[in-house]
Amino acid sequence: MREILNDLEAGKHLSDPDPTQRARNQMKASAVRRFYKSAAVGTAEGGFTVELDGKPVRTPGRSVLLLPTAEAAGLVAAEFDGQAETIDPVTMPVLRLVNTAIDGVAADPQAVLEDILRFASSDLVFYRADAPERLVARQAELWDPVLDWAREALGARFFLAEGVMHVEQPRESIRAVGAHLARRNDPLTLAILHVMTTLTGSALIALAIEAGEMDAEAGWTAAHVDEDWNIAQWGEDAEAAARRAFRKADMMAAVRLMEALRNRPERS
Repeated sequence: MREILNDLEAGKHLSDPDPTQRARNQMKASAVRRFYKSAAVGTAEGGFTVELDGKPVRTPGRSVLLLPTAEAAGLVAAEFDGQAETIDPVTMPVLRLVNTAIDGVAADPQAVLEDILRFASSDLVFYRADAPERLVARQAELWDPVLDWAREALGARFFLAEGVMHVEQPRESIRAVGAHLARRNDPLTLAILHVMTTLTGSALIALAIEAGEMDAEAGWTAAHVDEDWNIAQWGEDAEAAARRAFRKADMMAAVRLMEALRNRPERS
């Protein structure tokens, strides 16, 4: 069978030192013609596969694309079914995320965990405007509940600052976030959290969404307080709007995958 991910990249980016970026790079290629009639969820030892005309999809790294729940595999199958005459990986955010987890994050989960932790040490929600008053109030309205959750659920207290000058956070608070992340160290969960963190600029917003403390739309809005303020004052150009829409699609795909994994079997 012509395996789609092999067709898309054939391992041209295996030399990238960052495993997450390597997996993402492998999806960057010219679209190929759709060569299958249908996509479906299959079963295999250890989980569920995605089958194209009865044959399992493989990742760019040649691993069988295996997911722990039928719901998660169904998301990927739906993306394949949604392709037209050509296959465009840009329109397949769940597939890209799963490939990142299997080929990238699984090879070095600690590196991804530490990257999320770096965001937490200089999180978006720590840095507040000093004016105008309405922006200050809006930041407090959307960001303070995230800090309240971190204090109550993680035992992590953080310092706030006005402007962009870096403020050193308590080591015990960063350790608390690290301990929380260490219990979420499977590749799929880390890949999801990493995507949400990088797209929002906030590890704490990502973790609050994962914990069910806030929904994805609220988290996205919280991450864009400053941007939305500027748009309200000066307007938004079409190119910026398109970039934001693309980022939001990736964000919501990560959330859908997270929700589809909630009923995964407990690991022994």
